[in-house]
Amino acid sequence: MSAERPTAEELRQGMTVEIVQEDADPRSEDTEPIIGEIGVVYGDEPDGPHVKLKSGVVGHVRSVAPDE
Repeated sequence: MSAERPTAEELRQGMTVEIVQEDADPRSEDTEPIIGEIGVVYGDEPDGPHVKLKSGVVGHVRSVAPDE
């Protein structure tokens, strides 16, 4: 997987990712990423892959969370 923002093809259900919630401005420095497991991958968009987390939050992937 690339060091940059992943593509929708690189994402799978169950992966832990950081997202910017859909109604937030992804370019804002004040936006706190939400970390959670992917439930659904909708596809690529300019602001990052569009996903729905298992928690129900919808947004754009900023990065894949590192394995601990």
